[in-house]
Amino acid sequence: MARDTRLHGRAFYESLGSPKYIVAPMVDQSEFAWRLLTRSFLPADLRTSILAYSPMLHAKLFAEGPKYRASHFEPLKPPFSLAQPGDVQQQKTSSAEDAYLDGNPQNDRPLFVQFCANDAEHFLEAAKIVQPYCDAVDLNLGCPQGIARRGNYGSFLQEDWDTIHRLISTLHEKLDVPVTAKMRVLETKEKTLEYAKMILNAGASIITVHGRQRDQKGHKTGLADWSVLRYLREQLPPDTVIFANGNILQHEDIQQCLDETKADGVMSAEGNLYDPSIFATGPPVGEEGREYWRGRDGKGGYRVDAVLRRYLDIIHTHVMRQEPPKREPLFIPSDASQASRKQDSNGHLSDDGQPPAKKQKIDQPKEKTEEGKPKNGKHEKVTNANLVAMQAHCFHILRPLVSKHHNVRDALARSRAGDIAAYENVLTLTEKAVKEGLLAYESDPAQFEFDDTPPSAEQLAASESSDAAVRRCKRPYWVCQPYVRPLPKEALEKGSLQLSKKELAKMAKAEEEAKKAGVEPNGKVEKVANGSHDQAEEVPKAGLVCG
Repeated sequence: MARDTRLHGRAFYESLGSPKYIVAPMVDQSEFAWRLLTRSFLPADLRTSILAYSPMLHAKLFAEGPKYRASHFEPLKPPFSLAQPGDVQQQKTSSAEDAYLDGNPQNDRPLFVQFCANDAEHFLEAAKIVQPYCDAVDLNLGCPQGIARRGNYGSFLQEDWDTIHRLISTLHEKLDVPVTAKMRVLETKEKTLEYAKMILNAGASIITVHGRQRDQKGHKTGLADWSVLRYLREQLPPDTVIFANGNILQHEDIQQCLDETKADGVMSAEGNLYDPSIFATGPPVGEEGREYWRGRDGKGGYRVDAVLRRYLDIIHTHVMRQEPPKREPLFIPSDASQASRKQDSNGHLSDDGQPPAKKQKIDQPKEKTEEGKPKNGKHEKVTNANLVAMQAHCFHILRPLVSKHHNVRDALARSRAGDIAAYENVLTLTEKAVKEGLLAYESDPAQFEFDDTPPSAEQLAASESSDAAVRRCKRPYWVCQPYVRPLPKEALEKGSLQLSKKELAKMAKAEEEAKKAGVEPNGKVEKVANGSHDQAEEVPKAGLVCG
C-alpha cells in the first residue's frame, strides 16, 4: 500500500483482525513450515487470528547477499528469487500465482518479517525487498546473545537511542508497510517507559515487550516481570498496541498474561517450540480422536506422534512439493481390543498385530551443481531454512520421549537436513514408542500420573523454586509439554550456573541490602555487557530465542 494510505498503530492492528496470539521471531526456528504447523491446530477460519514473525534475519546480509536471501526467505516459486528493490524484470514476470512459502496470502498471513540491524540504509534496503510479502517489518532490539554484542545489534543497541530512533524513523518515513519493534525491559520501570516512548515516537506501530532484562538468559533466565508490562500499559496512551512476551508455558498462561498485563496480544517463543499447539484449546471430553490424549485425571495434550506427522506432512506438501506417504491411522488402545492379529499378503503376522506398512519410495530433492552433477560425488549442503530447522524442531517436540526411548534420540541425531527418509524413520520409531506408552498407561495409569499439589507457602518462601511449574505442566512422555527451566538460584545450587567473584560479591551485597530493607532477595544477578563492539557480520546459531 502507498505510504499516504498506510495505517498506523491501533488502526493497523485492527486491520489485521486484532490478533491476540503471536508466534515469536526465533533464529532459524519460526520459519514457514513451523508457522503453518502452529496455525494448523486452529480451525481453518481462525488461523489468521495467529500473527507470526519470521526468524530474525540479518539486514546487511539480506540486503547484499542473494544466497542469504534465497536460503532464508522464499515468497516466490522457483525459478523466481528475491531481487533488489525496483527490479522491473521480476515485477513483470512474477504474479500472485507465483506465491510460494513465506508470506503466502493463502496460509502465511498475517506475517511480520524481523531484522537485526544497526545501519538505517541496510535496514531500509532489506525491508524494501520483503515489504511486498509481509504486513510489517520488525526491528529486533531484544537479542541478548554474545554474537549480538559482537555485531552491535539486538539488545546491545539499547544504550544507543539515537541509532534506534534513526533505524525506526527511516522505515516509518520511507517504507510502504508499518515498522514495529521488539524490546526488553531495562533496569527500572521508569527507564523502560522512557525507552518505549522513544521507540513509539520514532514511528513504531506496535511494540513487543519481553519482560526480562538483557542478562536474563540461559541458566540466568528466571521469570519475566509482568508488572513492568502492566506499568507500560497504564502509562502509555490507550491507543498504543503492546504485545507481551515471557512466562508462557501452557495455553492457560495466555489469558492470565492478558489479564495481568492488559496487553493486546501475547507472544510465545519456547512455549511454542515445545508445544506448537499452545494457542489452541483441546477438544471437548469424549472427542479427543486419535491426535489428542487425555488421562483419567483430566490432563492431556496433543500426542507427539500426531504433531510429528503433521509437521512432516507439511514438509512433504509445501516444501518438497510431493505427496506425503500414505499413513495408517494413529494407534489408540481400543485398536488392540477390536482387531485380531492381521496377516500380510504372504500369510505372515506382523509383530504388533497391525498390517505391515508398505515401504514408500520418497522422492528427495537432489542438490546439484550448475552442470547438474553432484560435486565430488556428494550432494551439496542443504540450505533451505525449512529443512535445516527440522532436527531442532523434532528434538523440541520429542524432548520428553527421547529421554526414555534412546533409539528415537539416536535416530534423530543421525538425521540430516533434506534426508526426509531419515525423519520418516524417526516418526515410525516415535509411533511405536507412543503405542508402548499408551498400552502401559492402560495397564497401570498410576505410574504416569504426577502429584500436582502446589508447594506450601513455607516451601515457596524458603527459596525460588520451579517445582510448582513442573507439577503443573508435567504430562506423560507421549504428550507435547513445555520445558521448565530451573530458576537462577536453583541453577546455582545444582552447579549448572557458575558466577564470577565479581558477580558473587554483587549478589551478596544485594542480599545484604535486601535483608536490611526487610525484602526477600530475588536471586538475580545483573551483568551488563560493555566495551567496544566489532562489526563482524554474524548471526546467532539455529534454535536461539532472540529477544
